[in-house]
Amino acid sequence: MNLATLSERATDVSDPRAGLRAVVSLRALADSLELRQVEAALAAGMNWQAIADALGVSRQAVHKKYAKRVDQRLLNARSRA
Repeated sequence: MNLATLSERATDVSDPRAGLRAVVSLRALADSLELRQVEAALAAGMNWQAIADALGVSRQAVHKKYAKRVDQRLLNARSRA
């Protein structure tokens, strides 16, 4: 299912079951995209505070959520730099 269809289903309140399933799919997509962007930010040299500021959360929150999920090679390369 494409993004436009998911968005339509998520906003259509005539079938709550389909709408809720669409919301779950959109949330999974957003989480996946956020992880990719956090990895890209780390690879670009951004620190946890800058990433947190961009996401509108605390440094502790973003570190807790992603420190173990990001490609560990990014963190290892940063610690050697």
